[in-house]
Amino acid sequence: MGATVTTGNNTENTWGGENEPMGASYGKLMMWFFIVSDALTFSGFLAAYGFSRFKFIDNWPIADEVFTHFPFLHGVEAPMYYVALMTFILIFSSVTMVLAVDAGHNMKQKKVAFYMLLTILGGLIFVGSQAWEWKNFIKGEFGAVETKGGSIIQFVNKEGERVKLADFVEHLPAQREALTRDKAIWFMKDEESIPTYTVAEVKASFKAHPELLIRTEKIYRDTAEDRANKKLEPGLNQNKKREILTRAESEIMVANGAAVVEGANLKHNEYGSKLFADFFFFITGFHGFHVFSGVVINFIIFLNVVLGTYEKRRTYEMVEKVGLYWHFVDLVWVFVFTFFYLV
Repeated sequence: MGATVTTGNNTENTWGGENEPMGASYGKLMMWFFIVSDALTFSGFLAAYGFSRFKFIDNWPIADEVFTHFPFLHGVEAPMYYVALMTFILIFSSVTMVLAVDAGHNMKQKKVAFYMLLTILGGLIFVGSQAWEWKNFIKGEFGAVETKGGSIIQFVNKEGERVKLADFVEHLPAQREALTRDKAIWFMKDEESIPTYTVAEVKASFKAHPELLIRTEKIYRDTAEDRANKKLEPGLNQNKKREILTRAESEIMVANGAAVVEGANLKHNEYGSKLFADFFFFITGFHGFHVFSGVVINFIIFLNVVLGTYEKRRTYEMVEKVGLYWHFVDLVWVFVFTFFYLV
């Protein structure tokens, strides 16, 4: 029911469903309202991430050391390569969406369907790639030890290269079993999975390998004074280098070990600050949910295009509406990529 304004003998219909404020249809206007509100949500998340990183800047994980995997290239360090490929695929899917919208304006059904299909494939590849990144992040690669004070210590050789726990830790004779329902009357619902090695095994193995040293979370800036400090490792990032302790200092840190950490979760993070993992899972997961939702919506629109629904209506405005959402999702990823991976 439309609202009316009466002036003298004239009655004017101000909103009856046909008027288009700002030249946009009702559907596109509502999509813009949603995009603006969602943009504010992502802005809040990224602002919180920025404040937390600034507060813990001296022990924040270095992205070049965390995201080094590439599919089918096991053992090859390719820092940021796969993340860059994921970003390119998502941006390219935005290009195909533009082409689909343009084809819709020209009433070319087959081209709309073709470009929509490419957009859907790009979204699926991105979501699958993000799941693969999560798997590697959760599993970890090198392993570390968390001290009683909550600090993360990592193991390196004399050249400053990371060493995996599996490369030097040996199991002690003691037999360990996970607490499971079939092996105990009482059990803990929230019990964490047992790590591959115990703290005692790490301590004993470290003592047996005098060539190993400890690398801490502490980050130093690449100043002239820092370059002269022999305790700094070569590092992948020339502007950020972590502190490497002497053998005597390393033994003290290992003796203070409290838990073995493998990979990352909401409680522990072998790469550094726990907050990094919390924000990574939450923000990238929230964005991944948006991408997956966009893929589902795009698929529904794609089916309608194939069935000729919009051809009968003589308008492909629905394609344009989902296009706005898809471009927003791509733009948000540019900011997430910049905050988490580049800065």
